Amino acid sequence: MSIHEECGVFGVIAAEPSDVAGVAYYGLYALQHRGQESCGIVVNDDGVFVSHKDLGLVSEAFSSEALGRLPRGTMAVGHVRYGTTGAANRNNCQPIEVNHQKGRMALAHNGNLSNAAQLRNELELSGAIFHTTSDTETIAYIITRERLKAPSIEEALSRAMHTLDGAYSLVLMSPQKLICTRDPYGFRPLCYGRTADGVYVIASESCALTAVGAEPVRDVEPGEILVFSKNGVVSRKEHCRTKPKNLCVFEYIYFARPDSVIDGVSVHAARYRAGRALAKAHPVRADVVIGVPDSGLDAALGFSAESGIPYGIGLIKNKYIGRTFIAPGDRLDKVKIKLSAIKSAVAGKSVVLIDDSIVRGTTSGRIVKLLREAGAKEIHLRISSPPFLHPCYYGTDIDSKDHLIACRHAPVEIAAILGADSLGYLPAGELETLTENRAFCSACFTGDYPTRIPADTRKDRFERRLSDKKV
Repeated sequence: MSIHEECGVFGVIAAEPSDVAGVAYYGLYALQHRGQESCGIVVNDDGVFVSHKDLGLVSEAFSSEALGRLPRGTMAVGHVRYGTTGAANRNNCQPIEVNHQKGRMALAHNGNLSNAAQLRNELELSGAIFHTTSDTETIAYIITRERLKAPSIEEALSRAMHTLDGAYSLVLMSPQKLICTRDPYGFRPLCYGRTADGVYVIASESCALTAVGAEPVRDVEPGEILVFSKNGVVSRKEHCRTKPKNLCVFEYIYFARPDSVIDGVSVHAARYRAGRALAKAHPVRADVVIGVPDSGLDAALGFSAESGIPYGIGLIKNKYIGRTFIAPGDRLDKVKIKLSAIKSAVAGKSVVLIDDSIVRGTTSGRIVKLLREAGAKEIHLRISSPPFLHPCYYGTDIDSKDHLIACRHAPVEIAAILGADSLGYLPAGELETLTENRAFCSACFTGDYPTRIPADTRKDRFERRLSDKKV
């Protein structure tokens, strides 16, 4: 697997000053799987914003000293990042903070604007000066522009949403309000919950609510704006049902944690069903079914249950290294460090290897090699998603067909390249079984995009050297 997701967002609001930074810290820990490049927390101390942001994991960026410097407050916004637009540097760390004529704002964003380049160009021509290369700053500019004319921050956000296109789940903090929204398509998940003592919590996934002791209330509806303040919770739905729902189906296949529930569907159950469907579509005679930790394990259980082939633990993950595809640096070296094979479980056996996807094939090939070196007699690779055939413009870091092995080779050829005896993908028609027939976006598999395709899709489009730019 060699694909990147973008971010996780978190927000908390309490009636009285308290350790909201600590709550955000634990919430971001639970969302660490969604981004490992950088993280940050902004605390609202009676209208004064105090922040700490840095590169690295939550445990690396937030020492006890760093957390201790954050004050008690009534609100906090947190963020973990993998950037689909903009480089991994401190300037692009979120949440983004803005000081404008009508006050302050802190903004955390999960997603990717499909019209980011167009909007940024328009803003720059009107005199805007950007300090980051992230499309989150573009969103902040547009909200701020509307705020100068709007009677409230939530009204400014609503007006800005008419301009934004693509994927965005946002948590926004003003001096007196905590606001969240989800784009009208609902590409990326967002939910909220409440603790026993009345603290409201917003998070990308329900697992983060549980981690901080909050009982999930519900998912934020696509297009919905929720306003949290001392007066309670207010829902605005003027953007709801203006677009067809298109939750990214890869949330169920890979991105989300198995213990999360997204739009009423258990992620674990979705992956289990994918495994069962995969066994029906691509049966094979084998001795053992093993999954690639962690996202392949649930599908492997489903494959085993449907096929009757015993489930086994054949790969061990080093839990002290982040997801290979997210962690910056040499991918091959990190695969070697991250995974090792259990020889006694696979030696001399015909193995069904379950993974969530194949993008470039580099990581999958290395895993197959690990099993060969451990003595596996046969390796039948089964993938719990269809083949990637198209770029994603909504927050998944695939910006070119050049990176997609399925665009250049048939499954039998890919199996040979990876060193596997056979290869089978989940049929695209089975994706509905994952979501319990709920609407979803599968453009990366089908090419059926819900929005217009941007002209320039490169992650580094705002960071190109002069020599790289076309005259």
